[in-house]
Amino acid sequence: MKKLAFLTMLFSVSLMLNAQKFAYVDTDYILGSIPTYESAQEQIDIMSKDWQSEIETKYADIEKLYKEFQAEKVLLTEDMKRQREEEIIQKEREVKDLQRKYFGPEGDLFKKRKELIEPIQNDIFNAIKEIATEGSYGVIFDAAGGASMLYSDPKYDKSDEVLEKLGFKN
Repeated sequence: MKKLAFLTMLFSVSLMLNAQKFAYVDTDYILGSIPTYESAQEQIDIMSKDWQSEIETKYADIEKLYKEFQAEKVLLTEDMKRQREEEIIQKEREVKDLQRKYFGPEGDLFKKRKELIEPIQNDIFNAIKEIATEGSYGVIFDAAGGASMLYSDPKYDKSDEVLEKLGFKN
């Protein structure tokens, strides 16, 4: 009896799966075809490089201070040594705080990326959702997101439809 119920359930599931329509999109391709995304990414890259350069300069200054301290250490009193060490440690803290401010989980880079990129991603998601609803697709995969596809028929690629929904013609 249990075997019959299991076989019936397995058969029902296989029928439902056969009735499902599947498609895929390539979000890397879609994003690469949207000028505002490219522009936003360039802006983020420039900011990131500028901030990284600023941090590297500050670390180089600290390294210079440390080397000067090591060279003069034998000539300094204990108070002067402690004062210089504290100065170096304080500068390191400041640079690490700045690094966190720029690149931390809730840092300026994260906020800028969210401000510039998230609206584009939301538009793409909404376009995909519309295509899925209009085409009665049960599942739409992202070929760029690491989804393993051994074979994909190009007729199921809905990337260009997503771009059309977003107002970008190829």
